[in-house]
Amino acid sequence: MPPDTKRFSHVDNFTGYMKIAADWFGAQRAGLRVLDLPAGNGLLTDALRAMGHEVTSGDINRERPDYRYVDMSAPLPFDTESFDAVLCLEGVEHLVDPVAFIAELSRVIRPGGHIVLSTPNVMNFYSRLHFLFTGAYYQFNPAAVPTVVPGEAADRGHIFPLSYFQLRYLFGQHGVRVKQVFGDKYKRKYLFLLYILLLPLVWLATRAMLLRQGDRREQARNREMLDHALSPPLLFSRSLVLILEKR
Repeated sequence: MPPDTKRFSHVDNFTGYMKIAADWFGAQRAGLRVLDLPAGNGLLTDALRAMGHEVTSGDINRERPDYRYVDMSAPLPFDTESFDAVLCLEGVEHLVDPVAFIAELSRVIRPGGHIVLSTPNVMNFYSRLHFLFTGAYYQFNPAAVPTVVPGEAADRGHIFPLSYFQLRYLFGQHGVRVKQVFGDKYKRKYLFLLYILLLPLVWLATRAMLLRQGDRREQARNREMLDHALSPPLLFSRSLVLILEKR
């Protein structure tokens, strides 16, 4: 029985994180074999096809007749190393087991290929403050999560927050490294004065964690993590956008 499409959500406009992804693909050579997953309403699929890329759209919704039925909670129905790039925007946080999904994304791209992934940024200042006062990250309100039968093909909403550090480690287990870090619109700008006041403390604590307390054999890696962790995209942006490359 096909899933109920009314239980799936997607945005109706071309968002900031979509533009970041589109700009990145626009700077690449034409003709890339791209997997767009979850494809949502197909806005990015259309944009990438207009650039000359060969796009396979995957989703559990029935938005368009050319969509491949792809359940991200199951093994992906594609051969190993069958894509030059994978586009996964605002999808990984909807999964019960994102670890398995990350392994599958890493499997289906070729060596030298790229993954463009976005997810709600739980490391921005506002999300950190939200967690401090509520115990839940911003955009991960447990009261908004629908009741779903275990194993049901349905949109569970935002159930699994993943930080830059977690994503970096999990993809790294499959030979996929973080190449670039971007972010979309800044969140809660009216709190910027508070953010600026907190910034020195965040800088000192993060530096101590990654450099003074880190493994001295991994200084280059830890310095890169520090640069990313203290960058404006991670500190202020609503969504985190990572460009990852498979070795």
